[in-house]
Amino acid sequence: MSLKLGNLKIKSSAFAPMGRIPKRNAGDGENLSPPLEWSGAPKGTREFAIVCHDPDAPLVHGFTHWVLYGIPADTTKIAGGQKPDIFIGGLNGTGKAGYEGPYPPNGHGPHHYYFWIYALDKNLGLKPGLALEELYGSIEGHVMEQARVVGVYER
Repeated sequence: MSLKLGNLKIKSSAFAPMGRIPKRNAGDGENLSPPLEWSGAPKGTREFAIVCHDPDAPLVHGFTHWVLYGIPADTTKIAGGQKPDIFIGGLNGTGKAGYEGPYPPNGHGPHHYYFWIYALDKNLGLKPGLALEELYGSIEGHVMEQARVVGVYER
């Protein structure tokens, strides 16, 4: 997948860029998804996809914490802790749908959680339950722009 940057921006009111993710949004806390808000989508955006991934996890491909897609183009935010039924959930690294908060191994140091948003040029009509690699394969060639916000968590 090629990097496509532009005016698309994503942020969270729960943490500053490169700031600590609150315990309420972590696996050893309340395990609630953080609020996300985005702006600057390119003209022609038809839907969005969101992924949260931890490349610092001691696994070959890191750990996927959230895969969400089918987000309508007129959507600009997701409230924290919300499980929006209008969006389509993919599989996180545990093999289940939904958000799985940060829970790095004790003493492993700080982990970085990349919340990516992808603006897509068409409504893809993807089925529920795609794993990260399946989502990436499906959106390849349809990403108009992408942006990220990174939070940090350590146990």
